[in-house]
This record gives sequence, structure tokens and C-alpha cells, in this order.
Amino acid sequence: MNYNQVTIKDIARELGISPSTVSRALKDHPDISPETKKLVNELAEKLNYQPNVVALSLRSSKTNTIGVIIPEIVHFFFSTVISGIEDVAYSAGYNIIITQSNESLSREKSDLKALFNSRVDGMLMSISRETTDFDHIENILSKGMPIVFFDRIYDTPNSSKVVVDDLTGAKDATLHLIEQGCKRIAHLVGPPNLVISQQRLEGYKQALQEKGLPLDESLLIQCPSGTTEEGRAAGELLIGLKNRPDGIFASNDQSAMGAMQAIKQKGYKIPQDIAIVGFSNWALSALMEPPLTSVDQPGFEMGQEAARILIRHIELKAKKKEEPQPEVKLFKTRLIVRESSLKKG
Repeated sequence: MNYNQVTIKDIARELGISPSTVSRALKDHPDISPETKKLVNELAEKLNYQPNVVALSLRSSKTNTIGVIIPEIVHFFFSTVISGIEDVAYSAGYNIIITQSNESLSREKSDLKALFNSRVDGMLMSISRETTDFDHIENILSKGMPIVFFDRIYDTPNSSKVVVDDLTGAKDATLHLIEQGCKRIAHLVGPPNLVISQQRLEGYKQALQEKGLPLDESLLIQCPSGTTEEGRAAGELLIGLKNRPDGIFASNDQSAMGAMQAIKQKGYKIPQDIAIVGFSNWALSALMEPPLTSVDQPGFEMGQEAARILIRHIELKAKKKEEPQPEVKLFKTRLIVRESSLKKG
């Protein structure tokens, strides 16, 4: 017998009973004796029997499976989001299929199609930095597939979203640098197509305006990939300015870390010469020298909430009670102050 393809018929044949008896025993049907249930369940476990999810879904129109699309699994923030998703989904009896776009639009499209063809009940999605048109997403939404976006969202009124208050987080980070005495603050701008980048840029601008500091376009450095290499190049560019900045707010921690490397290599001191703040509070942020001040995002809680909303929508559609209404959940950020920005005491 091929144990990788064990069926109810195989179990029935082994025990000399009917397939219908096996099926009812596995479902703990009251008409089946405890002794038979015990025999069936023990053999099913021994043979590693798994229900045929596709066959079950064809009968029930539900697979109890959720698809997840993220840009990068190795990204600290996204790994914490996944932990939150799993915490809620598994407790609710749902399995998860995780895919990563690797920041590629074409990969995102194929992931979306593969999950849809796998008959998942719904999807949780954070878009890639290459995603500038959303026809592939609209196509899936038009087929009735519930999608909840988190962090990097498709800003449509027809879908639910779980986000952090990026604007306030960025504003708090910039105000902190101003409070430390910084007067020329540069901003390493994230991928321009992402709403989170736009919001962080706006928060930076609002902080300058609130404190009466001019916006200097030469201090806005584009880091569309948000990598350490881009941050290093940005740091070198800023140091080379005739009137260099005394503070840097980066749209993410990787570019902040790259800028730190460039600044130190040129012999400048952090934070005495240039104070730096990042965004995301990566696990490595606290291990930098000096430790990096960063805006913390509650990734685990965001994952939990995204999963709760999606499961709620799935259950509503399954019961055909009503069409679920889009929901928006906004989480607050928290500035984690470390030595990279502390110019004052």
C-alpha cells in the first residue's frame, strides 16, 4: 500500500468494514461504536491518512485554507506578521499556504493565481514594491475571493485593510530628531508606489512644517528598493553635500543601517555629527553600533487582526448570511529610542 495516498477505502479494506463506516467513524458519528472508532482512528494515524481536501471542498465549497502572499519571509516584520496569522488561523481550524513574491510583480501574479486555483477560502496579502497596477488583484476580487491587505495595501474601498499609522510614526520620528537639536534632517524615501512610503514622507514633511523648518529637496534621497546598499549610497551622497544634514530619518531600517555604515566609514560620529532614526524596528536594530532608534510596528498583532477579519468574512460568505463589509484596522506605532539619535542626555 502507498502510504502517501491512503484513502478511506484502504482503511476499510484493512479492517474488513465498509468505507461509509470508516467515514462516519472518522467524523465521530454516534451510530458507530467506540471500539470501531478506536480501530479506525488508530489505523488512520498509523497510515498517516489525510482527508482529500480537494474532494471535501468540492462537496462543501470550503477548504478551511488561507493563502498568504508576502514580499519576503526573511523580513523580520513579515515573519512576526506570519506568527500572528498562524496564531489565529490554526486556533480557528484553518490551514495556511504561505507564498513570497520576492518583491516581484510577476511572482506576485503567479502566487495569486496559484492560491486561487488551490481553492483557498481567502487570502491575506502585502503587495510587492514592483506593484504599480492592480488588474491581477481586481481579477481575483471580481470572482468573489475575500482578500485582506496588510501593511502594503491596495488602496481600494472594496477590501479590508490592516495597517499602522505610518504618517504619525514618521512624524514622531522626525519630531524626535528636531527635539535632539537637528535642523537639517534628510529623509531616505521608500518605494514611491507604496502607500506606506507616501505616508512616511508626509509625516516627515508635517513635522518640519510644524516646527518651522524648511523642506530642502536635496535632502530627499530616493531608496526605491530600501536595501542596505541603497542606504549606504544615500549616506555617502548626503555626507558629500556642502551643507550636510545633522539628522536622517529613513523609511526603513535596512537603508538606515546602510547610511550608518557610510557615515562611520567617513569618520563621522553617530549621533554627535549625524543622528539617525529608522522604521520597522528590525531584530538587528538593537544590535547595531550604536543601537538604532526605530519606529516599532506591532507585526504579531497585525497578523492576528488580519486573520480574524478574513476568517470573519469567510464564515459570513459560507453561511450566505450577508456580504461582508470592508473593514479598516489602524494600529499605532511606537518610537523605540536608542543611542543612534540621542544627541541630548
